Amino acid sequence: MTAYLPAARLRRAALIGALCAGLAVTGTGCGEDPDPDKGTNGVGKLSAEKIEAKARAAATEADSVHLSGTLVSGGKSFTLDMRLKSDGGSGEVKSQEDTFQVLRVGEQLYLKASAAFWGESDSAGKLGDKYVKVPESDPTYKQFRGFTDMDVLLDGLLGLQGKLAKGSYSTVGPTRVVQVTGDKGKGGKLAVSLEGTPYPLLLERAGGAGRVELAEWGKVFPLDPPAQDQTVDYGSQLPTTKDQGGTGTAPAPSKSTGAGQSAGQSAGQGSNPTGP
Repeated sequence: MTAYLPAARLRRAALIGALCAGLAVTGTGCGEDPDPDKGTNGVGKLSAEKIEAKARAAATEADSVHLSGTLVSGGKSFTLDMRLKSDGGSGEVKSQEDTFQVLRVGEQLYLKASAAFWGESDSAGKLGDKYVKVPESDPTYKQFRGFTDMDVLLDGLLGLQGKLAKGSYSTVGPTRVVQVTGDKGKGGKLAVSLEGTPYPLLLERAGGAGRVELAEWGKVFPLDPPAQDQTVDYGSQLPTTKDQGGTGTAPAPSKSTGAGQSAGQSAGQGSNPTGP
């Protein structure tokens, strides 16, 4: 019997080693917990307040961002897919009634909408597949410019309400993130990257007012006026839109449900009187 003890001990040691190796693969070591912050940018070690501040600072310093998701304002839901940078932006804003292609280069705004949006004018039927050059004096300019303003949109979106708390680690796509919540989630949730620059990657707004993904931070993209044969310029007077006729469909993003200002108001440009 004694002669077999060394072999038995060896088999037992091999079994324990295999178990430890298996546990390590699933993220639990034998006798020692792995460091959850290993290989990260370290923001997960900070307080919730400092993580939010780091994310805001990173967003402020970025040159561009791709913003997509849904916003709820005035009881209406809007879908956004916008690429933004300091001197303009381009993309799509979709409401239940219409889909808008929005493009701003510098201070010049172009808008493509369905013919129905342009109302009853004789020229409305010709505008459904064209970018209309929007004069700054027109109410339509005030309603849509905010969707192309990176600073305005981020300022309105990146804000949690109530007492902040640090949540668990998870992932947004392939990127590891740490979550910060406001008022136990009722005041919104923010996922901040644990890799590289601590950019905000996902925001769930307070009160169920939308969910927005923020990606491609700092990525260069072209921003040019539409081709001349795809552009219509009416000078200082646009055709009468549905909104001006009293059945407005143009959206206006707000900071939160029941509070805050529209993007246009935040930029000091007025608001849509019949929109959300």
